[in-house]
Amino acid sequence: MLFTIGIILLVLWLVGLITTYTFGGFIYVALVIGVILLVIGFIQRARTNH
Repeated sequence: MLFTIGIILLVLWLVGLITTYTFGGFIYVALVIGVILLVIGFIQRARTNH
């Protein structure tokens, strides 16, 4: 689930970059949260595979 939320936030960030309309600092917060969630998701998947 964290992986999905991370992907969604990254997509929203990319949409914000493509369009000139951004939500101020929110778009950068979404990027940081998305990257953190993706890293956590990868770490959790790596631990469950061992």
